[in-house]
Amino acid sequence: MIAKSDMPNINEKRPDGLKPDGGAYRVLIVDDSMFIAKQLGQILTSEGFEVVGTAGDGLSGIEKYKELYPNIDLVTMDITMPKMDGVTALEKILEFDKNATVVMVSALGKEDVVKKSLLLGAKSYIVKPLDRKKVLERILQVLKR
Repeated sequence: MIAKSDMPNINEKRPDGLKPDGGAYRVLIVDDSMFIAKQLGQILTSEGFEVVGTAGDGLSGIEKYKELYPNIDLVTMDITMPKMDGVTALEKILEFDKNATVVMVSALGKEDVVKKSLLLGAKSYIVKPLDRKKVLERILQVLKR
């Protein structure tokens, strides 16, 4: 009888959330929508990423970033949030760490704000409603640069 271990699994692929050294990419999710934050977290953890923190507004996003620094590889940043919007939070994070990798998360129709974010230093953007394939595509594009 053939055991499962005797058969190589040709469909087994390495999770996308792992760095070349085998460690997980560490992500901070900043979004005031618990639903979006949870959805992003599920998409990322299912691919081996490690969600190291979440924040519900730009202000706590900056605090969390500083707290986790330098052990953070990527920030997903919602644009419209209470206390401090994502664009201002992006600027503050980049003032603190000019090499920060921030991907903006935006609703449709916010092209002008997304453009401003990219000019300020955001590495890419994701449009809501979230599409698993596009989320992973954009994030991996940014991390593999």
